[in-house]
Amino acid sequence: MKFLRDKIDQIKKPFEKGQKFEKFAPAINALDTFLYVPNHTTKHGAHIRDAVDLKRTMITVVLALVPALLFGIYNAGYQHFIQLNEGVLPPFMDIFLHGLWKVLPMIIVSYAVGLGIEFAFAIFRGHEVNEGYLVSGLLIPMVMPVDLPLWMLAISVAFAVVIGKEAFGGTGMNIFNPALLARAFAFFAYPTFMSGDKIWVSEASTTDAISGETILGSLAQGKEVAYSTMDMFLGFIPGSIGETSVLAILIGAFILIATGVGSWKIMVSGVVGAALTAMMFNAVGLTALMNFDWINHLVVGGFAFGIVFMATDPVSAAQTDKGKIIYGLLIGFFSIMIRVFNPAYPEGVMLAILLMNTLAPTIDYFVVNGNISKRKKRLAKSKQLKSA
Repeated sequence: MKFLRDKIDQIKKPFEKGQKFEKFAPAINALDTFLYVPNHTTKHGAHIRDAVDLKRTMITVVLALVPALLFGIYNAGYQHFIQLNEGVLPPFMDIFLHGLWKVLPMIIVSYAVGLGIEFAFAIFRGHEVNEGYLVSGLLIPMVMPVDLPLWMLAISVAFAVVIGKEAFGGTGMNIFNPALLARAFAFFAYPTFMSGDKIWVSEASTTDAISGETILGSLAQGKEVAYSTMDMFLGFIPGSIGETSVLAILIGAFILIATGVGSWKIMVSGVVGAALTAMMFNAVGLTALMNFDWINHLVVGGFAFGIVFMATDPVSAAQTDKGKIIYGLLIGFFSIMIRVFNPAYPEGVMLAILLMNTLAPTIDYFVVNGNISKRKKRLAKSKQLKSA
């Protein structure tokens, strides 16, 4: 490792301050900080100093995403072969490798385009490249259909990074979750590639034996669901690459909560909000989506993935403890409301989180001011008691 450290120090010399390639220093420093902990500390302008840095936080989230990613790769191959062979499956590795062949190029394009834009902005602005895109670069392909054309993915990534992130100042300054912004852009710009019954299965066959449509898409059209609750929980259903397996997502949630990176308050309150709203609609039961069992609402579609990995984004989520609970409850509520009342887009968690990203600062504002008012009242009451 000392050899690698010496080599990187040698490579960095022409990029140091006052040298010929000084303006390209952010690109080289990004490689250094990716491999090693930065050799400097914050001296001023910080409120909290501890052993947690941005790189450790981002890598923890990436590790939490790995179970859902690995299952998503397998499920991409599984959905392909179960249609192509009408239920007859090849060996495990053939299934996994087909999924890998489809998913890996999407990850490469996402990182290449996103990091390329971030490097360009860092060089132009003269600041360091942050590790924030390590997570977004993996999240974006995981929330997309497996057969989305790579050029559409590239444009969606560019929109999310430039408009959703760099326009606000870069990592830590964005209002919206970049990965959700990429999906929203793709959905509204290329709707035929983001919805329907032809895009959720890799090279879906024309057989009618098994539909390539998502469960929520079928319910929105009043069709019956051919999958059990266990199928939905394990993830053997059509859908976005990383969103189908609740079991794999729960493993990631445990990692985020155990390391303190993800907020359990947002996750739990989001589930409670969705469950209560779904129960309310179960009691009404006028449509197929209203009759859809409340527990199934929690394990189908992108809800679990969104509430664990998107809603808990520390930049765009609420920051106060009480605010996190309100924020999570409203995400759960709006997710089910959009599913039930928007037949054109029955998967509502994306729009719900983006809406609450907008309202998160307002929630925190009222929570903080409410706390200030309570303390003022306690202070006034204390003074009255003393004067008495």
